[in-house]
Parts: sequence; structure tokens; C-alpha cells
Amino acid sequence: MAHFAQIDPNTNLVLRVITISNDVTYDDQNVEHEERGIELCQQLYGADTVWKQTSYHGSFRGCYAGIYFLYDPERDEFIPPTA
Repeated sequence: MAHFAQIDPNTNLVLRVITISNDVTYDDQNVEHEERGIELCQQLYGADTVWKQTSYHGSFRGCYAGIYFLYDPERDEFIPPTA
């Protein structure tokens, strides 16, 4: 399963995280394409929404995104909220 975080374009705050089937994100050569997942997210939630793929295992973009995490576009990473 692929996971995608919706990002508030004004604050870079994660608003929600959803799961999408790998059938959507992988091509017939078994290569994953983030843009395919983003396209589906925008079809479901609106063309003006902003999405980034997040890794459940934290293998890219720093860590797995959660609600209220921040997305740092310069580092291309999700940052957990501070207590």
C-alpha cells in the first residue's frame, strides 16, 4: 500500500494521510510513480489539493507523516510536531 499526505499549501501542515493501492502507483514494469497517486488523491479531494507520498517505514522524506506534522519543502521531509 502507498501512503499520501495532504499538505496545507499555506502552512505546510499535514491535514490527512490516506492509503492507496499499489495497483494505482506501480506501472506494468513494477516501478512506482508518486505522480499517479497524487493524481488519484486530487481526483478524490480536489484538483487544488497538495499531496506528497510518505513512507510507512520511514525510508524516504524523513519519517512517516501524521496529522499535524509539518512538511519542509527545502529538505523534502516530514517533521513531527514538537511537544
